[in-house]
Amino acid sequence: MSQASYRFATQGDVPVILDLIKQLAEYEKAADQVVATEELLHESLFEQRAAEVLLVEVDGRAVGFAVFFTSYSTWLARAGIFLEDLFVLPDERGKGYGKGLLVHLAQIAVERGCGRLEWNCLDWNQPSIDFYLSLGAEKMECWTTYRLEGDTLETLASEG
Repeated sequence: MSQASYRFATQGDVPVILDLIKQLAEYEKAADQVVATEELLHESLFEQRAAEVLLVEVDGRAVGFAVFFTSYSTWLARAGIFLEDLFVLPDERGKGYGKGLLVHLAQIAVERGCGRLEWNCLDWNQPSIDFYLSLGAEKMECWTTYRLEGDTLETLASEG
């Protein structure tokens, strides 16, 4: 059996990252919502440093990724890590790669002095929910995510 390796993505990984994003969107039944391009990813990840990407590879092939960024908790007065996306290719699931990504993210959070590691999960994605709960993650029952984007975001911004 091949051993997985985990590493931070580099600029040369942008095509692989975009492919994984598209496969994740397909899995989440939202492929038509992806507007990311290699150029946008390069700019946001490696010029603006808006997020980081951790890849898991087997035999030199990326089989999954975690996209994350720094968040902040006013109550803890400490930074945290927000996991935007965690994805392992369907044919590679059940081999420990998702857990490996989360272990590496937990290590990064501890090394950076973060107070928490958190993420969202689609409410219909029971396999992922079960996986997260098996790791000891807590479902935040009292929080609901809200979002402004596109025209709504532009409209609110123009009110100033």
